[in-house]
Amino acid sequence: CTLDSEVALRVGGDFFFDPQPGDSPVNLVLIAGGVGINPLFSILLHIADLHGYQEGKGNGHKLGTVKLYYSAKNTSELLFKKNILGLMNTFPGKITCCFHVTQQRSQICEELQPHVTGK
Repeated sequence: CTLDSEVALRVGGDFFFDPQPGDSPVNLVLIAGGVGINPLFSILLHIADLHGYQEGKGNGHKLGTVKLYYSAKNTSELLFKKNILGLMNTFPGKITCCFHVTQQRSQICEELQPHVTGK
């Protein structure tokens, strides 16, 4: 987003992301904390499936980018982190993630270091 961009925001509740062929592309910002990643990870997997299908055969979907911000106490509590890193590697520039840890006491593994911020 840039200054003065229009955004839609949903917090909790019943939500989903199901773009249809021919819809204008949208850029998503997904924000999760702790186990709140579960529904957003499902959305991320759906988007990855659409990107993969689009690249393989073309399905009429016009997809934007996805930026996931995911916070937990430490890296061991970041659920699905290896899957998320895999999606970022498979779809560079299309799916990105910034992990944030608030109480990390140990060294952050090399694989996660470029994607982790914290106190």
